[in-house]
Amino acid sequence: MDVSRSASPHIVHLAHTTVAGGAELALRRLLDAESGWQASLLIPAEEDENVFEGMSTSTRGVRQVSGGSSGGPLRMLNVMTRLVIQAAATRWHPVVRHSDLVVANSTRSAAYGALAALGTRRPFVVHLRDHITPEALGAFGYRMMTKLVLPRADGVVANANGTLDTAREFLREGAATAVIPSPSGLGRFRLPRNTAGPLRIGMLARLDPWKGQMALLEAFAQTFPDGDAQLDFAGAALFEHTDFAMELRERAQQLGIADRVNMLGHVDDIAPLLASWDIAVQYSQRAEPMGQNVLQCLAAGTTLVVADEGGPVEWVRDGHNGLRVTPRDTDALAAALHRLAERPALRVRLGIAAAQTPGLLDDAEIAAVHADFYRDVINVNRPVVPVVRVPIVPLQVPSVEAPSALAAFHAVTGTAAAARTS
Repeated sequence: MDVSRSASPHIVHLAHTTVAGGAELALRRLLDAESGWQASLLIPAEEDENVFEGMSTSTRGVRQVSGGSSGGPLRMLNVMTRLVIQAAATRWHPVVRHSDLVVANSTRSAAYGALAALGTRRPFVVHLRDHITPEALGAFGYRMMTKLVLPRADGVVANANGTLDTAREFLREGAATAVIPSPSGLGRFRLPRNTAGPLRIGMLARLDPWKGQMALLEAFAQTFPDGDAQLDFAGAALFEHTDFAMELRERAQQLGIADRVNMLGHVDDIAPLLASWDIAVQYSQRAEPMGQNVLQCLAAGTTLVVADEGGPVEWVRDGHNGLRVTPRDTDALAAALHRLAERPALRVRLGIAAAQTPGLLDDAEIAAVHADFYRDVINVNRPVVPVVRVPIVPLQVPSVEAPSALAAFHAVTGTAAAARTS
């Protein structure tokens, strides 16, 4: 029987960590909002930080170490060993064996999820949150995704069209695809703007060199070498980037702006924060697949500046609901900040248009789109039980003894029986 759009399938979500990264926060919001399926969450091990706290989870396997895309041979061997162990633990876990669908939430969980799914007919879906390139995934991650994960996937959910385009050539024929933005809590962000105080500029992203905090710091110092303008960095230093926070502080000291640079760390309630910013900046140093921060800033009506590449350009129209600037060009970013600082009316106009951007869905709406996609993948990949039908053929029964008629029936149906006469 097909899983209809009104049915409630059992879906297992694989998360490789409980640390509050972007993928994990998106999954938490999705599971909080979902009402169209029975969800089970399977994690290898709980970390000190647990973004899924309070949710029903199953834990089995070994902790997945960070930094799998880099490191020496011994580290890589450790990563691969843990993937194989986790794949076995996942494959034989009861919630997986009795599920209708398995969904991997990240590149790492996709690796051991695909290993677990090899040789089975259980449908497997992968969430793509990174571009499928060696630069984004590292050499090992790229090989895993292109040689193992994507060829096995029955469906992929990408966070932007550009992300999906980098994966298409590696998907098997017939794999289902969808572009669905990650749940970003958008319904909670429409608060009145707080225009009191000095000009405030912010970046909402984990502290990571490729996310562009250093470039924004340099552009801010160039644009506002003195005065009372403030720069906020909201985001924790995850995935072995704790030293980067110190580098930012040291550079701010060298530039003479340390007293106006605020390192806020991870912020749970970002709605008031976004309402306090006059300008928000997304300026990743390589093409950003699609940061949730872009959607959150748009929904909050915060004037937004983005790098002119990657997923953000699918949402931001230059001069309409934000500004797009040349990537990896500090002077261009500084010029955009200066333009917005000098033109308050432009900031207001862009912010109003940002909040009205078409396609901004709340978490419940995004969960409903996911539910329909998951059901479609299940139905397409549901095993078909063959039905043996005996062909009905009109028989011209000859006027002979019954054994001859029985022999004719066996000849037509391809069966064999020994006819006996009494």
